[in-house]
Amino acid sequence: QVQLVESGGGMVQPGGSLRLSCAASGRTVSSDAMGWFRQAPGKERKFVAAISWNTIYADSVKGRFTISRDNAKNTVYLQMNSLKPEDTAVYYCAARSSSGLSSMIGDYDYWGQGTQVTVSS
Repeated sequence: QVQLVESGGGMVQPGGSLRLSCAASGRTVSSDAMGWFRQAPGKERKFVAAISWNTIYADSVKGRFTISRDNAKNTVYLQMNSLKPEDTAVYYCAARSSSGLSSMIGDYDYWGQGTQVTVSS
């Protein structure tokens, strides 16, 4: 059984930083493509970043967010710097049954429950 558990969310002031973690069981993060998505209130879920043999990012987070993984811990991270109020959302971790990088929601097979990130002064 595949399980993805996100942690690290919270409230931070604009310009601050947070690091999200996604602990995986039943899948191996080193062999699967892993992604982060976010959903703001009243809006559709959107792509943030993904990692496989390479990394890809949404334009809105390039230069501020970094996705990485620790194969020994089977965990994927999202380091978020220079946070803005528009980054406020529930952040979801997702895994593909493939190593191919993708920004498409429909390409991901497994999802975590999400962690809330709020950026506010």
